[in-house]
Amino acid sequence: MPKQGADRLIQDLLSSSGIRVNGDNPWDITVHREEFYERVLRDGVLGLGESYMDGWWDCPCLDQFFDRTLRSGMENTAKGDFRFVWERIKAWVFNLQSAGRAYEVGKRHYDIGNDLYRSMLDSKMVYTCGYWRNADNLDDAQAAKMDLVCRKVGIEPGMKVLDLGCGWGAFARHAAERYGASVTGVTVSKEQVRLGRELCRGLPVDIRLQDYRDVKGAYDRVISIGIMEHVGYKNYRTYMELVDRTLKPDGIGFFHTIGTNESMKITNPWYAKYIFPNGQIPSIAQIGKAMEGLFVMEDWHNFGPDYDRTLMAWHERFEKSWVNLKSRYGENFRRMWRFYLLSSAGAFRSRNIQLWQVVMTKPGMPQPECRLA
Repeated sequence: MPKQGADRLIQDLLSSSGIRVNGDNPWDITVHREEFYERVLRDGVLGLGESYMDGWWDCPCLDQFFDRTLRSGMENTAKGDFRFVWERIKAWVFNLQSAGRAYEVGKRHYDIGNDLYRSMLDSKMVYTCGYWRNADNLDDAQAAKMDLVCRKVGIEPGMKVLDLGCGWGAFARHAAERYGASVTGVTVSKEQVRLGRELCRGLPVDIRLQDYRDVKGAYDRVISIGIMEHVGYKNYRTYMELVDRTLKPDGIGFFHTIGTNESMKITNPWYAKYIFPNGQIPSIAQIGKAMEGLFVMEDWHNFGPDYDRTLMAWHERFEKSWVNLKSRYGENFRRMWRFYLLSSAGAFRSRNIQLWQVVMTKPGMPQPECRLA
């Protein structure tokens, strides 16, 4: 397509979202290279993200830009792109979240640097959505979220808790220190294990480098906070069967996950390439099918808007810390990370994606008397 035609088409698409090129609003974009239009037209959302990383365009408030484009449905125009079709074929033919691939996201995302995550996250290093109902800062929001989980599943002293995808052990520390639980946590990140063991020293917490599929034992509570996004649609039933297998008959299961409004089998190609390899966000239908016959759904809680606020707090801390990070990570990484955090914030703000917490029990068990809010 001639360059002028690409210009006009992309500008018309942006205009449908109320976005102008070289406009004065914080959600408008400034284009620095004319090749930007052809690149986005050819590569869709992958080209949009890569061209931003390369400095071909800028926007004062990327979160507002994505809020507007996602509300308008503009991203759907990229679905005819060959790369998108190829990703769908791969996801259909291959199990992109197989045991053999499980550690890839650990190496490429969670192991990139504890200095980065310590700078960006709260003081306890929680890398999931905070709970802002009665909080006005990131530390309090994350403490409130961890306490909310403990109350929802009714953790009591002496209980054995399995934490699938435990990160740096923040929840394990919270449950052990404040509720007297003994916690086993598993993660596919070597750096999370190394630092998590240090942070949990002296507590009844065991953090292991292990894929969730390999866990054995019997636990009073089986929880996960942020692992479901790495499980994949071909493995949701496997995940539920693992929870069923490791949960005592009168136990309570729980998971906290980002969720999508429509069932998908692939993820955004830019995210898959640069942020979360082999990632996938589940839908209600996919989760429900995986739970069928194994669990009773006791509570399903959506507080997706809280993730917008969490991501904006992470972005603020990241930018403030950049002076101490830039010598190691470089400007291309800074733009990539900014694109990741702010596009995610816009996705939650537009209600394009959600944040769910689900409490579940085995069939035939009494309904638990837990605090659900």
